[in-house]
Amino acid sequence: MSTTLPQNHLCNITLLGNLVNKPEIRYQVNPVIAIAEFVVATHSKWFDKKTNQFKEWTHYHTIKMLGDVVERSLLHAEKGDVILVQGHMVNSKKTNREIIHATYAHRYPKGYSRSINQLQCSGKISSEIKLVSTENNKQLAEFQLAINFYSFSPITQELRSISVERTLHVWGKQASDLKEHAAINDEVIINGRLSYLKDAVKSQLIDAQDVILQKQ
Repeated sequence: MSTTLPQNHLCNITLLGNLVNKPEIRYQVNPVIAIAEFVVATHSKWFDKKTNQFKEWTHYHTIKMLGDVVERSLLHAEKGDVILVQGHMVNSKKTNREIIHATYAHRYPKGYSRSINQLQCSGKISSEIKLVSTENNKQLAEFQLAINFYSFSPITQELRSISVERTLHVWGKQASDLKEHAAINDEVIINGRLSYLKDAVKSQLIDAQDVILQKQ
């Protein structure tokens, strides 16, 4: 008898930024697995027409990494080093936080580097789409996106199914188009960046640049 598997959506995050702290490496036993948690800062600049000045915003990304990649990438890492990270979103069961699980990391020496904050994902619309006007009279669409995907676990040596739900912001004409044409359970493909809500736990937010709607 065949078993219906959950949808295998895309969930891919690439960051290039600076280490906010020296990664603390610890080891789990049975089996022995290296574990590290660290924070990467990425920066973005934009021109504020109200003040006629450039402004900069910094995002702080909490990242967890497991397995051999920890020692290969982080053994000699120090605060301020530039680091390239690739991974996916995950809900931390132990700390009840929304973090990034990294599957790849590479360290570069301290110094100036432009940041990268890229997110590509797909998923199902899981809530009503709301149109919101910002303080600067810009329009955005806000809704929840359900993402289901698979990731290999270095602990169990098996593929595990992961389900996350994140708030998605879509701007401009794409916002009104989605409100008019999209419905709950429709799929969307997203190219954007990872941001964070200003709530108590700094929940992850997908800030979309390009959205492709796939009707069911």
